[in-house]
Amino acid sequence: MKSLPSGYEIRQLTDQEFLPLWKDHASRIFDDNSQIFRVYQWLSDTEKEKAKSLRESMGAPFCLNLGLFFEDKFVGWSTGHQESSETFYMRNSAVLPDHRRKGLYTALLTETVKIAVEKGFQKIYSRHSSTNNEIIIPKLKYGFVITSMEVTDIFGVLVHLTYFPKELRRKMMVYRVGDMKPDREIDSCLDLKIEWSEKN
Repeated sequence: MKSLPSGYEIRQLTDQEFLPLWKDHASRIFDDNSQIFRVYQWLSDTEKEKAKSLRESMGAPFCLNLGLFFEDKFVGWSTGHQESSETFYMRNSAVLPDHRRKGLYTALLTETVKIAVEKGFQKIYSRHSSTNNEIIIPKLKYGFVITSMEVTDIFGVLVHLTYFPKELRRKMMVYRVGDMKPDREIDSCLDLKIEWSEKN
């Protein structure tokens, strides 16, 4: 990983370590600029109990909490979890305002992707407000691609960004959206039966 500016470090944290630190900052970072529908607050006690039971029945998927610290003070984070045997969801990331424009978000992103790939995930994705260019642009530059749009009652319009560690899957995405013609590798994957000449 590219070295961090002096005084900064990224630490991997347990849920017990991470959640109290995150709760101190998350609502201020996100609620000040958005109108998030906190749906859990509107569930009945029975619905909350059922939701808790459903969470527990999912077992123990892989979770990753990264804390960004400056001189031992918590100043940013990236957290996510396993959604399936191939997919890791980058659920929430932020750097506190006084520590932005220093490459720290990209450092968190790089470390998250590194750990997820080492674990064996084939897709790493995140969801963002469709106007959140401060996050969307760095991710596109990193190699994420837009894979879908979503309209939710909780957040509004979201764009999904996905990173494919495997070069073949990245190439297939480019082909699927029409930005390249099939080559021999894509032909082989999809059994297109193209008659290739010596020139191509």
